Amino acid sequence: MNNDLQETRDFLQQISYDINVFFAKYFDGSIAWIFQVTSKILVLLAFYFIVDLGIRLFFNFLYKVIKKNKYPFLEALYQSKFPRAMAHVIALGLCSFALDSIFYKNMHPATKSILDVIVQIGQLIVIGSAGLRLYKSVEIYYILIKENYKLIAFKAVSQTLKIFGGVILFFIAIKIVFKINSGTILGSLGAITAVMVLVFRDTILGFVTGIHVATSKNLKVGDWIGIPKYNIEGNITDISLLTTKIVNFDKTVSTIPTYDLMSTEIRNYQIMTEGNLRRIKRSMIFNIKSFRFLTKEDYEKLEKVNLISDYIITKKNEIESEKLELHNADNMLNGQQLTNIGVFRKYAENYLRNNPNIEQKEIILVRQLEITPQGMPLEIYCFTIYSNLEDYERVQSDIFDHLLVATQDFGLEVIQVNKV
Repeated sequence: MNNDLQETRDFLQQISYDINVFFAKYFDGSIAWIFQVTSKILVLLAFYFIVDLGIRLFFNFLYKVIKKNKYPFLEALYQSKFPRAMAHVIALGLCSFALDSIFYKNMHPATKSILDVIVQIGQLIVIGSAGLRLYKSVEIYYILIKENYKLIAFKAVSQTLKIFGGVILFFIAIKIVFKINSGTILGSLGAITAVMVLVFRDTILGFVTGIHVATSKNLKVGDWIGIPKYNIEGNITDISLLTTKIVNFDKTVSTIPTYDLMSTEIRNYQIMTEGNLRRIKRSMIFNIKSFRFLTKEDYEKLEKVNLISDYIITKKNEIESEKLELHNADNMLNGQQLTNIGVFRKYAENYLRNNPNIEQKEIILVRQLEITPQGMPLEIYCFTIYSNLEDYERVQSDIFDHLLVATQDFGLEVIQVNKV
């Protein structure tokens, strides 16, 4: 290895020497100097591009050989173009070695000094780029293996590291360009710490929130959430260090500060989607004046309704047995009686319990709510076996279409509130 490096060094030095001799032979003074420096820079650039191309071709060949085994992390590295970034890093590192060989024996010292700075700054840039590609490859890896919570935590950590890494590279660049002592730079950091904390307040809060979200596993990308504070309801598409992006159901996009995920009420509907359950909670309002006891004709008609025929017959027998022991049994207020609203409530409950689109293992309620100036609300409370919006709305509409029409057979009046 050392012999190969020495041979390369000797080869580059020979090219540099030949360039000097050639242009010194045919040109004089500053013209010769211009041609010499320009030619050496072109040699340096050619060296960089040849090495860079060779390394990239090697990485591509290596990927084609290894990808047959289908390693997710290797696939993530390739998709993020990390090998290309590493090729730039290695090629520019070798350029630093080549620079000393091409400008050996202190030839053109001013030019070499400038090129040294340019190469070192270039190295910082490609190292930073390689770091970003590496972060991206880890994100892609977590996406490929479907680790959403780890992805959120990594984004919080990586974006924080990106910021501080960028600051460090910036100070190193200042040190290289202006030849400032490292101790001076470190000493100045203490003076600007308070300013940095103020400037990066949201960044720090976003970092803490990202860790909290990842460890608590309350949220992840793809979840359907609602945020009452902002009147937002939609799917999370991205949780970054500073902002969280939500695509609303009307296809608009909302962004909120990430730290709000820890301090604001958030409703996560994802468990409902994953469990294929969605709640129906809706009321019908009845005119109280339409409430009454059942008549003999009502009994005869409702006994023919399959969903409540057994209930009607059983209650009718109970009432008749009770009347045998009552004084003034003909008075409807004496003893128990069935009402049209009560029987309708039982009918609605049985209708839900016999509906194949309703989850029977969950709560099924048909209950009266507090009476309002408009009338008495009767609330339907149950869960459909569908969580997607289309099927949910279809089932809910079918239920209320049926029940609203059925109220007519019970002599009930549904209130319509007209806006003036």
